[in-house]
Amino acid sequence: MFLFPSGRLAGTDKFRALRPILRQTVVSDPIPMMPAAGTNPENETLGGLLDAARSAERALEWDEALARYEEAFTLVRAEGTPRDAADILRWIGNVRRQQEDLDAAEELFEASVAVAEASGERLQIAQGLNCLGIVAFARRDLDTAQDLYGRAYELALVLDEELLAAMTGQNLAVIANIRGQAAVALERYTKALRIYRKLDDAPKAIRCLNNMGMAHVDLEEFEAAAACYDQASGMAVEAADLDMVATVAVNRAELSLLTGRYEAARESCDRAFELFGRLGSTSGQAEAYKLYGALYRETGKLHLADASLADAIMASRACGDLLLEAEAERERSLVHLAAGRNADALRCLNRSHGLFQQLRAQQDLLGIDQRLDRLEDTFLRVVKAWGESIESKDRYTAGHCGRVADYACRLAELAGLCGRDLTWFRMGAFLHDVGKTVVPEEVLNKPGKLDADEWAVMQSHTTVGDAIVAELNFPWDVRPIVRSHHERWDGSGYPDGLRGTDIPLVARILAIADVFDALTTARSYRAAMSVEDALEIMTREAGQALDAELFALFRTTLDERTPTTPGGLRIAS
Repeated sequence: MFLFPSGRLAGTDKFRALRPILRQTVVSDPIPMMPAAGTNPENETLGGLLDAARSAERALEWDEALARYEEAFTLVRAEGTPRDAADILRWIGNVRRQQEDLDAAEELFEASVAVAEASGERLQIAQGLNCLGIVAFARRDLDTAQDLYGRAYELALVLDEELLAAMTGQNLAVIANIRGQAAVALERYTKALRIYRKLDDAPKAIRCLNNMGMAHVDLEEFEAAAACYDQASGMAVEAADLDMVATVAVNRAELSLLTGRYEAARESCDRAFELFGRLGSTSGQAEAYKLYGALYRETGKLHLADASLADAIMASRACGDLLLEAEAERERSLVHLAAGRNADALRCLNRSHGLFQQLRAQQDLLGIDQRLDRLEDTFLRVVKAWGESIESKDRYTAGHCGRVADYACRLAELAGLCGRDLTWFRMGAFLHDVGKTVVPEEVLNKPGKLDADEWAVMQSHTTVGDAIVAELNFPWDVRPIVRSHHERWDGSGYPDGLRGTDIPLVARILAIADVFDALTTARSYRAAMSVEDALEIMTREAGQALDAELFALFRTTLDERTPTTPGGLRIAS
C-alpha cells in the first residue's frame, strides 16, 4: 500500500504530490502458525496443507494458497477447534485481500471474529479486528480503520501479546502519518520496531523501517530517513524480499529528488523499475515511470519527462489505478508548462481533475479536498502563465489579466460566488483575453483608431477564445467569461448582442473589472486616467454598457484597504 499525505507544492515539499497512496505498509498476521497439536486426528494432513499454503503465499501464488487453506478449513470445520477455524478463516481472508477482493476478505474476517467471540478466543478476536481494520483502510475509511486498530491494540495489550500490539500500533501509526501527525507516527513505529527486533521478525522490521523513513521525510529529517531506508533495503536484500527492495527503492528515489541528488534518484528509479518488472507489478513500474518524469523535468530533459509520464499514464490505465493516472497527468502538466505548451498543460490538468472527481464519486480517495486544492493551485499557475504570455504581445497591457482577476474576484465574492466557484472564476478571468493570440501585434499596439477590418479582427478574440477554452473542456464553465465579456447591458456589445440579464453573470462581473483596468492604465491610443475620472465615466455607462447593480457593488470594493494600482494611484470610493 502507498501513503499520500497532504502537503504543499513549495520548497522541499514539492515532490510529495508524487507519493503513491499505498507505499506505507500496514501489517496483518504473520504467515500463520500451526494449529495446536492434538486438535485434529488428521494433524499431519492438516499440517501438510498449511505448509503448502504458506509456501504458495510466500511465492505470491494466491490461487494455490487459497486452495490449500480451503482444504485445511474443511478438515478443521469437521473435527478441529473454534480457534483453529477462526485462524484459517482469517488466513483465507488475507489471501482474498491480496487478490484485492475486499468484499470476500471482509466477510471472512467477520466470520473469523464471530467464531472467536462465540468461543471466547480473545487473541483471534484481536487479530480479526486488525484485519478488518486493514480492509477499512484499503477502502480509505480512516475513521473505521482507526477504531478497529485501536480495539485490537487495546486487546493485545491486555493479553500481553507483544507482536500483535506492535502490528496494530504500526497500523495506527500509518493513519497518524496520513493525517499529518508524522511525529506521533514515528513514536509508534519506533515502539513497533523495538518489538520486531526483540522477536527477530525481519519481514515486519523491514516494513516498519520503510514507514519510519517516510515519516522522517515528512518531518524533513532527511538523514534519518536515509538511514531507515538503508537498513530496510539491506534487510530486504538479505531476506530476498524483492517487493520491499523495490518499494524502498521508490521511496529512496523520492528522497533523492527532494534533496536534489538527481543521479542517486535515477539509480533508485532504475532499481525499482527492474524489480517491479521481475515481480510483474504494472502499478510499481508506473510509479517508477512517474518518478522518472519528475527527475527529467527537474534536470531540464523535458522530452524524456513527457515520454516517461506518458508511459506512467498508460501503465496506470492498464492496472486500473485512477489515482496514479491522475497524479501522472498532473505531473505531465508541469512538463508542458515548463515547455510553454499552456494548452497542453491545461488538457492534462482537466484530465487529472476528472479522474480525481471520479475517485471522489467512488469515495475511493483519502484527502480528496487537499488534492483538489493542490490541483487547482497548478491550474492557476498555468492559466496565469498563459495570460502573461498573451500580454507579452501587447506592451501596454502587462499585468492586465492579473489585475482584472483581482478586481473581478472581489466583485464576484460580493455577488455570491465562493469556494471552488470563485477559484474557477479567477481562472476564467486570467484567460478572458486568450483569443488575442490570433490578433496581430501591429493591431494590438496600433496607436491610432482601428479601421473596420482591424476592428473585426480585434472583436474576433471573443469567439476565438471561446473555441480555445471549449476544446480544453474545463471542469467549470469558463466559456461565458471568455465569450461574453464585451457584451453591453443595452445589447450593443459583441459577439452575440446579448442584453441585460441575458448576459451571463460572470461575464457582467468581468466586464466591469476589465473596463476599470483599461481606463486606469495606459494604452497605445491614450494615457492612463485617474481613478476618479474612470469611475465618472463608468457611472455614466452604468445601465447602458454595464450592469448598474453590479457596478454599485464594485464601487464598495474600492476602499482604503485596496492596494495601489500599478500607476501609483490609490483606489478610493
